[in-house]
Amino acid sequence: TDIPRLDHSEEPPVSPRVSANVITLYLASRSPRRRELLQQLGQSFLQIEADVAEVPANAEPALDYVRRVALDKAWAVRKRVGDTIPVLSADTEVVLDHHILGKPATLDEAVHMLQSLAGREHQVHTAVVLLTDKPVNVVSSSRVWFRPLNEKQCRQYCVTNKPLDKAGAYGIQDQAAGFITRFEGSYSGVMGLPLVETRELLNRLQ
Repeated sequence: TDIPRLDHSEEPPVSPRVSANVITLYLASRSPRRRELLQQLGQSFLQIEADVAEVPANAEPALDYVRRVALDKAWAVRKRVGDTIPVLSADTEVVLDHHILGKPATLDEAVHMLQSLAGREHQVHTAVVLLTDKPVNVVSSSRVWFRPLNEKQCRQYCVTNKPLDKAGAYGIQDQAAGFITRFEGSYSGVMGLPLVETRELLNRLQ
């Protein structure tokens, strides 16, 4: 099903109280990074985990994939809570040579991912979906360049950070910042929730 796009480029949930100055919604994510980023917008929300399969279909383009997973997350939370309060969701993927890296399953896989990124450029795509009566999405795409890294450096990073919950096995906001020689795009988008695009989506609720 096509998703309308913007024209430019464990406790039971509690029903939020709506006031003149507060927009309430569900954040379909367990990510502490997305929670912190959304809080920066002064947004009132309730965070609920969205349990969906994150597996690309055969030959599925990266942009289609991030949109699909973000939409799946939004619908999963909508079905779980059973009401019509808006749902905000997001999905972030790291792409190298048109290959979606995803989240590593093991420490060794994380080390391998970092070695593949070392000394090269890759892309980071984050899709954000706002689900009201119908879903609207926007995608933020960034370019990131890593300096050369050896296996020891990659492994040291992996044992001192938490690569298994991050696409591409790294977080731009942690020690991996020391790997990045050049960056173009949205810093918050690479973290997991592009704030400019998210603000524009939330403005639709006003």
